[in-house]
Parts: sequence; structure tokens; C-alpha cells
Amino acid sequence: MTTGAQKANMSEQLDDYDLKILRTLQHNADYSMNELGDKIGLSHTPCWRRVKRLEEEGYIKQKISVLDAKKLKLNVSVHAYISILKHDEQSLLSFENSVNSVAEIVECYSITGDKDYLLRIVVSSVEAYESLLKKTLVHLPNVASVNSVFALKQVKYTTELPI
Repeated sequence: MTTGAQKANMSEQLDDYDLKILRTLQHNADYSMNELGDKIGLSHTPCWRRVKRLEEEGYIKQKISVLDAKKLKLNVSVHAYISILKHDEQSLLSFENSVNSVAEIVECYSITGDKDYLLRIVVSSVEAYESLLKKTLVHLPNVASVNSVFALKQVKYTTELPI
């Protein structure tokens, strides 16, 4: 649920139509401009102009399809906590840049606490993760340790932001 303060901050930059467009598109980005306009109460041209502005201003980063990992036999989701050897800017940037080249790493966060990064990794099996760990993860620049946690069940997953 969006708090009043969050809504007040957003409302300074976006009006109700903009927010309706964003909510609708993050639920389904495949609507035609006519369908989107009908859903939010605008005709085609003003709706199109707003979508283009939202794209240009960076509110809409990209339009994608969300795939079903299980149907693609990517059944194992792992969260790996990474500790880094050196914390100078170049060492951290080297690690951060290197994670972009590993397809199995689908998310990477710099975090607080006793670990430095949290990775979300998607693979087909525990054996596939073991191989990735031994051949790739421990060899990423500046890695001191990797602590892995396997997800047992996905309880909630969404790409929709609370706007």
C-alpha cells in the first residue's frame, strides 16, 4: 500500500492520468494505445503523448514479457550473499561490472550489514548452481566469500511497484 507521503511526492510530478497509465502498463504492457486509453479514460492521441513523455522522462524504462521460470526448467532460485575483499571504489566497481556478464544472476544489490552484496540467481538444478559457484561466482573480482540460501517456495513475486 502506498503511503500518503509517497503519493504526495509522486503527485508533484505525475497527475492521476499518468499514474493510471503506469499502473495499467505495469500490469499489462501489451495493450494497444486505444485499449490503454479506454482503460484510463483518455482518447488515443493524448494517451500516446503521455506514454511517450513517461518513456522520455524515464518513468517507463522498458516493456518486457515476464517469463515462467518453471516452464523453462529454471526451478532453483538462490540468494547468494557476497563478501568482498577490498572496499575501495575500483574493487567494488569491478565486481559490480562483472555480475552483468553472468546470465544466471538476475538481480544484484549492494547491501548493508556484514555482507556486501546480495545476488538472486536462477538455475535449473542444485548441481547447476554448484557448477556456477565453483566455476564463476568464487572467481568474480574481489570475492572473499559466498554464502548461499536456496528458496524452498516462491510465496510472492511481482514486478508491479506500489504506485
